[in-house]
Order: sequence, then C-alpha cells, then structure tokens
Amino acid sequence: MSAEKQTSEIEEFDAWMDEVASALAWHGGDAEATIRTLLADCKHLREQLALAQIAMGIGYTRGWAPCPERHDEVAR
Repeated sequence: MSAEKQTSEIEEFDAWMDEVASALAWHGGDAEATIRTLLADCKHLREQLALAQIAMGIGYTRGWAPCPERHDEVAR
C-alpha cells in the first residue's frame, strides 16, 4: 500500500471519527439517543425520497430513478 493511499485512508477515518464524536456530543454522550436520532433522520429522508420519486417524471431524469437502498457495504 502506498504511503499516499494510507494517509488518505487515515484522514478519511479521522473525518469519520469527527462526525461520530460530533453526533455523540450533540446528545451529551448518550449513544442510544444518538442512534435514535440518526434512525429517525434516516426514516424521514427515506420518506422524502419516496415522495420525490413519485413526483419525478422519467423524462426529467433521463431514466434515472433514486434508490432508497445503499449499494456500498456498511461497516458492522
């Protein structure tokens, strides 16, 4: 692995950890409240995406349609 790629991965991980720390700090360190908020946000965004998908015309997007499911792997 090149040093440049390794540095990039470290920076990406640091940015991700900053986001996690920020989300936890918003809820005073309460992990359960953080997860509940993130799940509620996901639900809201999926509902908004479904509404947008209904309202969009196929010609408007040249055949592209949004997909509510992720195609990348989620860290477990």
